[in-house]
Amino acid sequence: MAAKAIELTVGDRVVRVSNPDKVYFPSRGITKRQVVEYYASVASPLLAVLRDRPTTLKRYVDGVEGEAFYQKRVPKGAPSYVETAQIKFPSGRPADEVCPTEPAVLVWAANLGTFDFHPWPVRRPLVDNPDELRIDLDPQPGTDFSDAVRVASVLREVLSELGMTGYPKTSGGRGIHVAVRIRPSWDFIDVRHAVIALAREVESRAPALATTAWWKEERGERVFIDFNQVARDRTIASAWSVRGTPRATVSTPVTWDTLSTVDPDDFDIFTVPSYLASHGDPHAALDSEAFGLETLLEWYERDPRGEMPYPPDYPKMPGEPPRVQPSRARKPD
Repeated sequence: MAAKAIELTVGDRVVRVSNPDKVYFPSRGITKRQVVEYYASVASPLLAVLRDRPTTLKRYVDGVEGEAFYQKRVPKGAPSYVETAQIKFPSGRPADEVCPTEPAVLVWAANLGTFDFHPWPVRRPLVDNPDELRIDLDPQPGTDFSDAVRVASVLREVLSELGMTGYPKTSGGRGIHVAVRIRPSWDFIDVRHAVIALAREVESRAPALATTAWWKEERGERVFIDFNQVARDRTIASAWSVRGTPRATVSTPVTWDTLSTVDPDDFDIFTVPSYLASHGDPHAALDSEAFGLETLLEWYERDPRGEMPYPPDYPKMPGEPPRVQPSRARKPD
């Protein structure tokens, strides 16, 4: 028999939580109620990340061992206080996505089995103009978090020379995400080109550590700088998001000074609330200054390599190289 629903007061709202004793993380016995209560505890910094952003919900309605899916349209029956923003997919089709504006929305989403919040790098009404560079450092087989830290150090050096400030966080796994606030003066294509230029510069300074190779067979034991995470409708888990890992890790903001000292597995739904209470929000100043992309776009334009491949679900993009795995490309006679 399902447990009786409970009601949580969140701000001025009362949010109903159904089946609160349902186990979401079996190896640790973590229940739905504990996930919901975690999100209530980090609502303030999480809302600072998500507010007014179209947000995809990654839902695990059967817990971490079930099959997850991405909720890209606002669910039917959503409460009236759940606001939306209309976005367009690469195909041109529109969709109304959840657009968080208050803490109750986060708890409501958690009740739906949401672990990760995946915000677009835009804020309404400028939903076609990103205001954030997102650099995803993704360790490949044979590498780990410590390798991502080494690449992040090079990235920080390049950002500093550009006069830009980046804010690092753990991904909740082995990777690192770095956010840079930018002026919403460019479209998705320009912002992606800026990340490509930035990634190539990092790669040129640390070729044994970092790679921009889109094809896995070319990456080797290096950290992949995923330039496509700023393409339209490509998102990463937000700061403070619970990840779908057996131990319920959390993607957690850190400082550059502490990045090399942390273990990403130490951040989970039990430890992060106390971490927030003792350290505050390491990304609180993220919105304090927005930067321009002029230099990065100049770098991109000067680079004879030009465009890089888009994700396979995209329509063919202008200037894009063939989407053929190098080992399968037709060789000249």
